[in-house]
Amino acid sequence: MPAVLAIAIGLALAVMLFVPYVAQQYRRRGEFGIGNAALAFTGLLYGLGLIAYVLIPLPELTPDFCATSGMWPPQWVPFNFLHDMQKEAVGVGLGATLRNPALTQVLLNVSLFVPLGMFVRHMFGRSVAATTVIALACSLLIEVTQVTGIWFLYPCPYRLFDVDDLMANSLGGLAGALAAPVLRAVPGQRLTAEPGAPRPVTRSRRLLASLCDLLLFQLSTVLVSSICTVLGIFPTRQADQLAASWLPWFVLVIALPLAGSATSIGQRIVHLRVTTADGHPPGVGPRLVRSLAGTGGYLLLVQLGELPGGPSGLAAFSVLAGIFPVASLIGLFTTSGYRGLSCAAARLRMTDARTPLRQPDVVSA
Repeated sequence: MPAVLAIAIGLALAVMLFVPYVAQQYRRRGEFGIGNAALAFTGLLYGLGLIAYVLIPLPELTPDFCATSGMWPPQWVPFNFLHDMQKEAVGVGLGATLRNPALTQVLLNVSLFVPLGMFVRHMFGRSVAATTVIALACSLLIEVTQVTGIWFLYPCPYRLFDVDDLMANSLGGLAGALAAPVLRAVPGQRLTAEPGAPRPVTRSRRLLASLCDLLLFQLSTVLVSSICTVLGIFPTRQADQLAASWLPWFVLVIALPLAGSATSIGQRIVHLRVTTADGHPPGVGPRLVRSLAGTGGYLLLVQLGELPGGPSGLAAFSVLAGIFPVASLIGLFTTSGYRGLSCAAARLRMTDARTPLRQPDVVSA
């Protein structure tokens, strides 16, 4: 159950945090780095799993809770697990020792914090000593959470505070810190250029920008719909949903691209810029054409296809919305410079935003 819950929450958080993460990576590194993203997602799942392991399952709070499930006295004696091993010993020899439940518990507590040590040292650049201290602090937080009944949510502790767990977790953090260099072998982490240096426009970069735009639209729709529902701005839930979809579409697809450059928010996040063929900023007309021929056009078709109570001809928009991504993907692979259908329709080209714009020609008197 803790693992399933951690994965479910991790996937939801990954969707919500994806766009900010991409923006942070491009600001700090100048590129995405699939290896960094994989490690970040794995670290997120691990952290959530660790929290779920501490809290779940939550016992039912009954009138006789402390008498039946709680009142675990703290265990303050270091290396008390050796005494437990003697009590739990069955048989002799190495095999019997390794199967001893008390030793198994200690080894599991060590292994539980090995990933923490690896992630903290590799991803945050901490020293071995600092990583070990962080592991000790995290373990102490867990033990205090348990001894206080999840910070007094329960009237008495239902799990054991054990000083041996602190020692085992800290040892696991130390082992993870020493093993952290192994994570350097994960591909897709090395920078291909300095963060401020221009990089080539690639298909994967264009697709990443489109994914950011789609996620921003969906998250904005959920946010606006929730606000409309809570405030009761529109009389019906259906009206809330319409306003929640059309308002983000207008802001993200029409207002922002026309107010600034022709690029969408997703393209700005990945440091892409749209220019004319000779390197100048595009005018208003090409900006609008580019926006409607790209992700904005796809979202518009989706919106029109979902209009309630309209003529049956609106169903054609849903069909076109299904065809549009395929056509856009083909255009991305077939157009020069990976311009895609949107830039091709507007007679524009896509460049790296860190490439200096061409200055207007000065005509001498």
